[in-house]
Amino acid sequence: MNLIGLILLPLLTAVLVLLARNNAQVKLVALIGSAAQLVLAVLLLLIYRNEVASGNHAQMLFEQEYKWFPAWNINFHLGVDGISVAMILLTAFVVIAGVLVSWNISKMTKEFYFLLILLSLGAYGFFISLDLFILFFFLEIAVIPKYLLIGIWGSGKKEYSANKLALMLMGGSSLVLVGLLGLYFAIPEHSFDLLKLSKVIIPVDIQRICFPLLFVGFGVFTAIFPFHTWVPDGHSSAPTAGSMFLAGISMKLGGYGCLRVATYIMPDGAKEYATIIIVLSSIAILYGAFATMMQQDLKYINAYSSISHCGFVLLGIGMLTKTAMTGAVMQMVSHGLMTALFFAVIGMIYERTNTRQVNEMGGLLKVMPFIATLLFIVGLCSLGLPGLSGFVAEMTIFMGSWEHPDMFHRVATIVACMSIVVTAVYILRAIGQTAMGPIKEEYQNLSDAKWNEVAAAVILVTGILAIGIAPTWLNDLIRPATEIIMQKISAVK
Repeated sequence: MNLIGLILLPLLTAVLVLLARNNAQVKLVALIGSAAQLVLAVLLLLIYRNEVASGNHAQMLFEQEYKWFPAWNINFHLGVDGISVAMILLTAFVVIAGVLVSWNISKMTKEFYFLLILLSLGAYGFFISLDLFILFFFLEIAVIPKYLLIGIWGSGKKEYSANKLALMLMGGSSLVLVGLLGLYFAIPEHSFDLLKLSKVIIPVDIQRICFPLLFVGFGVFTAIFPFHTWVPDGHSSAPTAGSMFLAGISMKLGGYGCLRVATYIMPDGAKEYATIIIVLSSIAILYGAFATMMQQDLKYINAYSSISHCGFVLLGIGMLTKTAMTGAVMQMVSHGLMTALFFAVIGMIYERTNTRQVNEMGGLLKVMPFIATLLFIVGLCSLGLPGLSGFVAEMTIFMGSWEHPDMFHRVATIVACMSIVVTAVYILRAIGQTAMGPIKEEYQNLSDAKWNEVAAAVILVTGILAIGIAPTWLNDLIRPATEIIMQKISAVK
C-alpha cells in the first residue's frame, strides 16, 4: 500500500477541478475524486487488516521516508496504525458526503470544490505523517480553506465567524509549533520524528512545559474548554459542507494530536496534567449539553452538542486507561459521522424552509419523510441509542473511566453520564418540534430529498450502523495502537 496516493489523489482532484471548463465538469470531477478517495480508504482498511492478520505487528505499517530538509533533520515520513486508518476512513466518508450535499452550489462553484478537496488533502496528510513538522504543515493546510469557505459561502455573521475561527485555530497552531520546537531541542539528535521521540525519555521538566502547550494547542481544534467559543460561530455561519468538515473532521485533528503526539510522546506530562484534563472535559461535557438545551437554531444545537461530545474524547484520553482511550478514538469516528449527517440534514431542511429555528417548523415528517427520518436517526445516535455508533463509543469511555477505583475518577464519570439525560431533553424536543405535530401551511408543498442528498445520507448512515451494530471491527482496529500508548504510560513511575 503506497500512502503517497492518499496525498496525490486529492491533490490531482483539486488540480482537475481548477482545469474544469464548467460547473457540471467541476462537480463530476469532485465526485469521482472523492469516490476514489473512499475506495482507496476502504482498500487501506482491508489491506491493513490482512497485514495484521498475517502476523505483521509492526507499530506502523506501510512506512515510507524521504529526505526533505536534512539540515534540520526533517523527513517526509509516512505510516499508519489502526487509529490512523480509522481517521482516514472517517475523512473519506465525510468528504464524499460533503461533495454530494453541495451539488446545488452555484456561487463560485470551482473555487468552492477546490477548497473542499484541499481540506481533505490536509486531513489525509495529517493522519499519515510520522514527522511532526510535516504533520504541522498539513494541519496548517486545513485552516485557511475553512476561513475562505465561511467568509465567502457562509451565512449570517460570516466575516466575524471566519475571522474568529481562523484566529483561534492559528493561536492553537502557534502553541503546537512552540511545543514541537521544545521537543525537537529536547533530544540530542534534534528530530521531529514521532517514532524516535517516542523511544527516548524526554526530561520531566521539558514535559511539564511542552505537554500543556501541545495538548491545549491541539485541544483548541477539538473545542477544549474554555477555548471552544469558535465552534458555535464557525459552525452556524459555515456552508453545509463546511460545517460537515469542520465538525466531522477538523475537530478530530485536535483529538488525534492530543492522543498521538502529546500523550504518547510525553507520558509523564499526561499523568501530571490528567486531573486538569478530566476537570476541563467534564465541564465541557455538561456545559455543552446545558448550552445546547437553550438553543432554538438547529445549527447552534448541533454546534454546542459537538462541544459536549468532543468533551468525551478528551475525557477518554485524560482517564489514561486502554479502554477509555479506545473509546475516545471510537467517539472521534462516531461523532464525525453523526455530526456530519446532522449538518447535512440541517442543510436539507434550511434549503426547503429557509429557516433553522425549531419553533418555526413542525410536521415536516408528513412532507419530507426521508429527511425527517434522517433527523430521527442522527438525533437518537446523539443521545446514545443502542444499535447506533454513539452508544458504543460513549459506553466504552464510561467503562474505561470506571476502571479507576478512586472517588475523583468515579465522580467525573458520573458527571459525564449525567449529560445523557440533558442530551435526551434537547434532542427529543428539537426532533419533536421539527418533525412532529401539525404542519404549517407554507410548508405543505415541500419536496423530499434529492438523489445526491439520499446518496450522501446513505453513506453516513452506513458508517453509523456499521459501528453501532457490529463495533468489534473498529475496536479490534484501534486497540493495538492504544495498547502501545498505554505501555508508555504504564512505565511512568
